[in-house]
Amino acid sequence: MLNALEIITTVIVGLMVGVEFSVAFVINRILNALPDDSNQLGRAHGGRMLGAVMPVWYIGSLVLVAIWAIAGRHHDGAGLVVTAGALLIVSVVMSVLLLVPINNRGKTWTPENRPEDWKEQMNRWDRFHYVRVAVIIAAFALLAAALA
Repeated sequence: MLNALEIITTVIVGLMVGVEFSVAFVINRILNALPDDSNQLGRAHGGRMLGAVMPVWYIGSLVLVAIWAIAGRHHDGAGLVVTAGALLIVSVVMSVLLLVPINNRGKTWTPENRPEDWKEQMNRWDRFHYVRVAVIIAAFALLAAALA
């Protein structure tokens, strides 16, 4: 049973990392190459869509890692799992304090009502997101190492 939990958790966290990596290094670069109105509308839509899904994914991943840490506390790799959980907590705190406030503003913008500094705000979101991606990649790597 623990093996199934370990694999499911690692796959779910890995998929989350893949989505967030794609946002950082593929989707946002595509959007940034579009004219301003299309770029901003794409980011607003992405903010609404992913803003609805990602909180569940982040918290769900954290819960699965916590269950793994408790259930596997006497097994090899338990320290790696706990450290991965701590990194996921960091990613959630970063999200709530740094990224969500910008996303909540950006997802309501249209070409008619966006602020003058919308690009700067999106660039700030991108910089925070790069750090968050690094944190969740580290968490994923620790989970993968705990499996080995």
